[in-house]
Amino acid sequence: MSAMAQLAIVTAACTNLHQTSKCFGFTFHIDGHKLASVFTTTSSRDTATIRSRKKAPLLVTCSVSKPSSSTEISSTARIRSEVLTPFRSVRMFFYIAFIAQASLGGLIATTQLIGALANPSRADSVIDIAKGLGIDIGAASLFAFLYYRENKIKNAQMARLSREENLSNLKLRVDEKKTITVSELRGFARLVILAGPSSFITEAFKLSETFTEQLIERGVLVVPLSTDGNVPTFEFDETEEMKELTNKRRRLWQLVPLLTPEWSEWLDDQKKLANVSPESPVYLSLRMDGRVRGSGVGYPPWNAFVAQLPPVKGMWSGLLDGMDGRVL
Repeated sequence: MSAMAQLAIVTAACTNLHQTSKCFGFTFHIDGHKLASVFTTTSSRDTATIRSRKKAPLLVTCSVSKPSSSTEISSTARIRSEVLTPFRSVRMFFYIAFIAQASLGGLIATTQLIGALANPSRADSVIDIAKGLGIDIGAASLFAFLYYRENKIKNAQMARLSREENLSNLKLRVDEKKTITVSELRGFARLVILAGPSSFITEAFKLSETFTEQLIERGVLVVPLSTDGNVPTFEFDETEEMKELTNKRRRLWQLVPLLTPEWSEWLDDQKKLANVSPESPVYLSLRMDGRVRGSGVGYPPWNAFVAQLPPVKGMWSGLLDGMDGRVL
């Protein structure tokens, strides 16, 4: 049976699985041989047995992998958080210890105050006991506030690191033969992610033409994510005198996002965090280390990127690698 016929059989066999589950990707195997990778589902493994024209049973295995949820905190993100703030756990431990100590002191002072109020002979000690109780309540409240603030900062940092980790695992297609993850571009490229209708991406493509050479010198690569299901149109000048510029423009816009539902989920989280409408076209600019350095609604400021980002080659490349801007 030909490869095309086998693919048709696979598609027919897995159609029901695709329609009855949340599908993001399948890896098809026919008689033990991998044929194609197209989707991914939330189940772990599904198989279907069908028959060819020769009545020979043909085993079609749809192996699937479940993507990690954007709300899950990976162990890598936890380790990075500990490295960035190594003394946070110590501070939070002492906050809890001080809260417990002040609470215990307040409990003891409360029982003493009740006894003093019930015994007229101890009326002189009521004021001192009340002062001690007030100090214990104030100390417990202060350290509880400090613990709450530290825990809030920790959760915000963990969420940011988790989003960065999810972003680093998203896949890109460089060409027909090469697929990479975002993390593989760390230290080599500064990604600019465009998300919006195909008309928005096409117009951003046209606006970038003037700054193509400067953007390439600064290691900028664009990831166009069409949100309306249409493929954006990129028109390149194929004349001989524009050949060099055209090659650079192709390189600037060569990346294609794969498994777009995962990209859309990550972008929806970013929009929700920034209180941006889900329908708004946006751009996100990444640092050389893969972290988000800037974002906005509308077209990316290509001229600002050229002015702010240092070239990736030359005498300033190593010195200015970290001068991509603060992390959002």
